[in-house]
Amino acid sequence: MKRLESNAAILLIVLVLFSLIGCKKKVQSNQLEKINITLDWTPNTNHTGIYVAQEMGYFTQAGLEVEILQPGQGVTDQIVATGKSDFGVSYQENVIRARSENIPLVSIAAVIQHNTSGFASLKESGIVTPKDFEGKRYGSWDSPSEQAILKTVMKNSKADFTTVKVVSGVYDFFSTIGKDADFEWIYFGWDAVEAKRRGIEINYIALKDLDPAFDYYTPVIVTSEKLLLNRPETAKKFMAALSKGYEYCINDPQGAANILMKHVPELNSTQVRMSMEFLAKEYKADAPKWGFQKQEVWQRFIDWMYLERLIPLSVDGSKSFTNDYLP
Repeated sequence: MKRLESNAAILLIVLVLFSLIGCKKKVQSNQLEKINITLDWTPNTNHTGIYVAQEMGYFTQAGLEVEILQPGQGVTDQIVATGKSDFGVSYQENVIRARSENIPLVSIAAVIQHNTSGFASLKESGIVTPKDFEGKRYGSWDSPSEQAILKTVMKNSKADFTTVKVVSGVYDFFSTIGKDADFEWIYFGWDAVEAKRRGIEINYIALKDLDPAFDYYTPVIVTSEKLLLNRPETAKKFMAALSKGYEYCINDPQGAANILMKHVPELNSTQVRMSMEFLAKEYKADAPKWGFQKQEVWQRFIDWMYLERLIPLSVDGSKSFTNDYLP
C-alpha cells in the first residue's frame, strides 16, 4: 500500500511538472512580439533569408512572431512608411525618391551587395555593348529611372538613345524577347539562370560595369524612422534573426533552396537551386558582413538621380540608410 501511495505521489509530481512546463511554453508563445514584413513582389530567391529565418526558428528565438506579406505592385514603400507594415523589401532608388518627398523611409540592410541586374538579349541579336542598342526595341517595365539609366549608359558609349524604340509594359523576358523587344533589363540571379536552364543563349551587359553610380543596392530591407525611434530593440532583434537567415543561405544554398521551395512550392525547383548557387556568393560578396551598406554607394546614386531630375530635392545619404541595427 505504501509503495502504491509513493508511486501515486511521484506520478502527481510528474504531472504537475509537465503542467508547469506547458504553461511556461504557452506564456512564452504569448509573449512573442507580433510583427510583419512585406515583400516587394512575389517570393523569389532574393527573399530566401526571410523564409529561412522563419523556418529555422530564428525569429522565434529572437522573441518575434513574423508574418510575411505579399503586396500588390509598387505599394510596399507606402505600407511601411505609414506603419501598416513594420518592415519591407524595397530598392535604394525607392528609398531615395521617398526621402526626397519627405517620406521617412530608411534602409537597414542591403540584401545583395552589388547590383546584379543588366541588359540582356538573345545571342543571335549581336547586342554586346550599349552602342548596339541603337535602332533596337527596348522592352520596358516603366520604372521612373529605367529610361534615364538607359539614356546615361548610351550617352557614355556615344550612342544615340533617340533611335531606340521603347516598348512599354514588358514584364516577362521569356515571352517577349526577340518578339516584342530586342533587349530588356533582367536580374541575372533569376532570369539569366533561368535562360541557362532552358538552354537559351543570351548576351548580358551588367549595369555595375557601365557606370559606378549604377552599382547600387537592389533590393534592400526598409522600415520607418518612427519604428527605429520608438522600437529600436524590435529592429535589432529582427535584423539579428534575419542576418542568421541570410548567413544560412550563404553557407548552405541548397538547404536554403529546400526551405524556399517548402514555403513557395509553385516555383521551379531547378531555377531556385541554380539561383541560390549564384546568390550565395552575392549576398555578402566583399562586405564585412551581410547587410552592410556604404555611404559612397548611396551618395553616388543620389547625386545621379538629382542630376537627372528624378527627384525634386537632393537627400542626405547618411540618413537614408543605417548599419546600426545589424548584429
